[in-house]
Amino acid sequence: MDVITTCLFLILAVVLSSWIARAIPFGIPLPIVQIAFGVGIATFTNNEVALEPHVFLAVIACLLFLDGWRIPKDDFFRDSRPILGLAVGLVFLTVVGLGYAIHWLLPVMPLPVAFALAAILAPTDPVAVSAITAKLPMPKRLLHVLEGESLLNDASGISAFRIAVAAMMTGAFSLQDAAMEFLFSALGGVAAGVVITLAILYVQRFMSRRVGEEPGLQIMISLLIPFGVYFGAEHIHVSGILAAAAAGITMSLAELRGTALAATRIRRRVVWDMLSVSINGIIFVLLGEQLPAIWTSVSTLVEGTTGGPLILILHVLAITAVLLVLRLAWIWLNLRFTTFRQRRKGEDVARLDWRIPAAATMAGVRGSVTLAGILTLPLLLPDGSPFPARDLAIFIASGVIIVTLITASVSLPILLKRLDVPVDDHEERLDAARALAARAAIRAVEEELHSQSEGRPDADLYMNAGVRVTEVYRARLDAGGFGATEAEEIRRATAVEQRLRMKALQAEREEIFRLARHRRIPDGIAQKLIRELDLAETRMTSAAL
Repeated sequence: MDVITTCLFLILAVVLSSWIARAIPFGIPLPIVQIAFGVGIATFTNNEVALEPHVFLAVIACLLFLDGWRIPKDDFFRDSRPILGLAVGLVFLTVVGLGYAIHWLLPVMPLPVAFALAAILAPTDPVAVSAITAKLPMPKRLLHVLEGESLLNDASGISAFRIAVAAMMTGAFSLQDAAMEFLFSALGGVAAGVVITLAILYVQRFMSRRVGEEPGLQIMISLLIPFGVYFGAEHIHVSGILAAAAAGITMSLAELRGTALAATRIRRRVVWDMLSVSINGIIFVLLGEQLPAIWTSVSTLVEGTTGGPLILILHVLAITAVLLVLRLAWIWLNLRFTTFRQRRKGEDVARLDWRIPAAATMAGVRGSVTLAGILTLPLLLPDGSPFPARDLAIFIASGVIIVTLITASVSLPILLKRLDVPVDDHEERLDAARALAARAAIRAVEEELHSQSEGRPDADLYMNAGVRVTEVYRARLDAGGFGATEAEEIRRATAVEQRLRMKALQAEREEIFRLARHRRIPDGIAQKLIRELDLAETRMTSAAL
């Protein structure tokens, strides 16, 4: 199967699996449906997709770039301590604790390989968690911590994985050298991501000022940035994964200058949304497609032993249990330490609901980075002998991905169903920001009116236009002066108004289509009007979110 046919076939599989997931009445998470779809493809077809792990990791870097671009930066920096604790401290605990547990459970697996497997099982997958908790009352702060953890623990997990593999290949290991290599890889990755991104953005803005901004070209540049950053960082032997995440954060901060055209931002978001859905779906379909071959290869390892293939499944369950226990212990100890420190400062500390650490534990789903990383295990040792327990490590990693997905799908709805989610001040902050923006808009209109209408005989025309423009902004300011009850009534009235406007837009659109079908207006005029109506509807829909 050639590359183009494979890509088209995988995209079709993503579309079909998404339809099936939506059609299932009892709500199975999409990643599980996509894995099952991939298993079906491998079972009923003779075509096997050959994965190139290094290219696969570059695609993962693209997703991490998007996560870094869109993650709320104030929440990320506010919760940097627990995020770093999970992304570095928990990864180290997982490598050591789970590594020894794997070696004890599976003596056939050498200790360095067990450490490598534990390291690649450390990174979590936010995409799968988002798919599972999309309609659940997940506390916002917990969700932001989990997103930040998954953004950073990929780099620490992959760095530890590479160190363990190098120890197996060379037969030598130095804790000091490993620590220095990790720091160099992590800090170098962050620096490379920031520097390369800033250089690309500088050239982009320079050319836009000289020749003008073309939205399509800007979108293409944004698509090239994560790949350029990843391969550039890997070329200088630092963490390309962490470089991509740092590039996304840098991109987000640079965007605050507001230099891009509105059309560029709107179209770019649509393109990246499509790319994110496609890549995430393809990853889980590929995981399912690889499972039958992995199962066949490892089944030969236990032929003739007591329990047969069932013993492999039991090992997967045991390793997953150890992984979750280590995560729960780390989260619980950190929460207890945080509570103790707050009490020492004299702060009032609310009683912690046990479901919060339990949900944070179950939300540690393994996914695409684990799959991509474990597939990079070498086939041969330097002396030409097969890499020990390679197929077994790949099977264990794949099994843990599936078990954590199923466990989270079952447990998170139960844990979060009746959880009292703290009420944040999102609406108040939103109203305050709108009020500030409205005042700035009114000042700008008044200044423009003064400069344009001064000394003109048609000054009344300018004044009337200014009144119409500022009327909406003054209404927004007046609404911000009411109390909570009145503000809620205004929001309800606004929602009713939006529904009426939506009905009006739909009627306009239907009429334009009817006129175009009967050749009463040219196609070009119809397309322009429909585009204007679509943008207006998109703006109203976005404002309602």
